[in-house]
Amino acid sequence: MQYLVIAYDNENALERRLESREAHIEGARKLMAEGKILNAGALIEDDLMVGSTLYIDFETDEELDEWLENEPYVKNNVWNMDEFQIVPVKLLPKN
Repeated sequence: MQYLVIAYDNENALERRLESREAHIEGARKLMAEGKILNAGALIEDDLMVGSTLYIDFETDEELDEWLENEPYVKNNVWNMDEFQIVPVKLLPKN
């Protein structure tokens, strides 16, 4: 199922974000190659990264949960999981 993820960072998380960024991008690129992450990018305010937005496509809730359990921005307390938003969507096909 396809979802839109909106994940704002915790306050004062920029340093943790930058420390975790390489692992986050590596994992995201792997999931993009598998078709699990369809697109992703940083949320920007005043020229600073303050969160992330992703379009994802996981077949099961278990796959989605596994991604979140292993996501570096979750594990390293970058994303504010109290305000984490995940919304089902139906994206326009590319063809």
